[in-house]
Amino acid sequence: MQRGDPPQAAITLRTDIRPGDIGTITAMHGFLYAREYGFDATFEAYVAGPLSEFVRAGNERERIWIAERDGSIVGAVAIVAATDGMAQLRWFLVDPAVRGAGLGRRLLEEAVAFARDQGYSGIILWTVSALRAAAHLYTSVGFRKMESIAARLWGTDVVEERYDMSLR
Repeated sequence: MQRGDPPQAAITLRTDIRPGDIGTITAMHGFLYAREYGFDATFEAYVAGPLSEFVRAGNERERIWIAERDGSIVGAVAIVAATDGMAQLRWFLVDPAVRGAGLGRRLLEEAVAFARDQGYSGIILWTVSALRAAAHLYTSVGFRKMESIAARLWGTDVVEERYDMSLR
């Protein structure tokens, strides 16, 4: 930032879903994962379907956090029910323009606290090995890598990884 530049607006979190949010979060995933990891359009569809179902379900034990700066979405994360007792972390994303400022940790901590408050016994998440910074963040808050599976998904070769966290 140069002298005299206006300060950057604060990043705020909200949990209500507004018109355009599903499309924006889906598009962010599509563009970002294509640019950074070479994923094709099938990844965007992989995000869109379950995200739409999440919104339609309106389950009180599930929640999404949407991070905004200057009225634009810059990050998201959600907790959904994998089973009655197990939560799943989904749609975790931080815009590259705001990475390194602690937003990812803030989103992750909100999600874990909510899952704990809802009485889930643990949280699972699926990611790919290329997301090294995210994996570091997951392990720093108590997730453990449980499984790795080589696959061809979304137009590229990936190693899917499952992480688990006990909340008891």
